Amino acid sequence: MTVDTDKTTGPGATPPAGPEAIKAIPVRHYGRYVSAVIAIAILISIIYAFGQGKINWHAVPDYFFDDRILTGVGKTLLLTVLSMLIGIVGGILLAVMRLSKNPVTSSIAWFYIWFFRGTPVLVQLIIWFNLGLVFEYINLGPIYKDYWSSFMTPLLTALLGLGLNEAAYMAEICRAGLLSVDEGQTEASHALGMSHNKTLRRIVIPQAMRVIVPPTGNEVINMLKTTSLVSVVQYPELFRYAQDIGQTSGAPVEMLFLAAAWYLIMTSVLSIGQYYVERYYARGSSRSLPATPWQKIRANVLSLSTRKGAKA
Repeated sequence: MTVDTDKTTGPGATPPAGPEAIKAIPVRHYGRYVSAVIAIAILISIIYAFGQGKINWHAVPDYFFDDRILTGVGKTLLLTVLSMLIGIVGGILLAVMRLSKNPVTSSIAWFYIWFFRGTPVLVQLIIWFNLGLVFEYINLGPIYKDYWSSFMTPLLTALLGLGLNEAAYMAEICRAGLLSVDEGQTEASHALGMSHNKTLRRIVIPQAMRVIVPPTGNEVINMLKTTSLVSVVQYPELFRYAQDIGQTSGAPVEMLFLAAAWYLIMTSVLSIGQYYVERYYARGSSRSLPATPWQKIRANVLSLSTRKGAKA
């Protein structure tokens, strides 16, 4: 009689030991550390150079909330909003004209876009301001009649120069958004009995907005900065007021840094708004929406507290 000494089989057998767990060791990227050190060193050297330069940095906080600067900020924002309204409305009309099967309207829209995208904004502003050489009077019959120089005020010049130029870019953005929606969805909605306007409002435009919103947000930010060009047509905005204060205070360069700081603040606020608008229109296109900055901060704080609790 033989006795089975193998304990790996039978009713009282012990299971074999599993394979040893693999310990993952992350790859060390030394190049990243070196590039980070170099970038930090360059940044510190630039900050040091500006700190040692012959710039009166105390003038920046002294005039940061000056009444003229705040007035310029308000006029810059007003000009941005009005110019973008003109650009968006005009862009939608031009996009519809470009997509029209009528060769006359599509050709007119193409020529408009070609001309305004092909000439600099600064040149357009100066042309609008000096069209009095061509049109001495503006005559609308019994409604209005005056000299062109009196009619074309600096504000109107700025709105026409910026708004009409922006309409050319918005036309291409809107056209690209409308063309991004598959034609089969339009045909399906028409087959269900939906009218053309209802199809645009409920099917095409909501999907096209995912393509239209991101570049439109960029255009708003770009418009905010482009308003600095209207100083050439004597319209007082942030850049013009900063220049005037710099000439009277003897700190012209310092006032340019002040204006740059205000532009950075305004564009940062607009960038945050653009993020949330894009996140809103991303619903339905992705399974999970990207986390907001506040959600990211809260997640990092919770992860740090969890790690501390685990160590304790």
